[in-house]
Amino acid sequence: MNTTVSSAEQAQQDIVDEFAFFGDWTERYQYLIDLGKQLPPFPEDLKTEAYRVHGCQSMVWLVPEGNAAQLHFQAASDSAIVSGLIALVLRVYSDRSAREIVDTEPRFIDAIGLAKHLSPTRSNGLAAMLAKLKAYAAAAL
Repeated sequence: MNTTVSSAEQAQQDIVDEFAFFGDWTERYQYLIDLGKQLPPFPEDLKTEAYRVHGCQSMVWLVPEGNAAQLHFQAASDSAIVSGLIALVLRVYSDRSAREIVDTEPRFIDAIGLAKHLSPTRSNGLAAMLAKLKAYAAAAL
């Protein structure tokens, strides 16, 4: 994985380019699941109510670290597809400044067609996760 990504916008474009390789949504879902499997291990002791993202059908935890200059996020889910969504969200938003996080709209979701292919509960969960992530960033500013 390229860790020298210049910006959240570049990360989004990379995601759009990667998903363009896949012909159909069966392949894209498989890719999402594979991305989720590559998430770093999530510490069990962080699976607390304080870090839980509400509004998700599956269990999701999101933990911020750092400050306004650079926020790092750890996240996990008990769902394979949601773990893949987390992997994408972290690529765009983790290890960025709070200002960049707040200012970056998650356009990759529409650009790769996710918005049309997620169930309403998953879409709501993704929106809840993004809202919580941006709230953490806003609080750091």
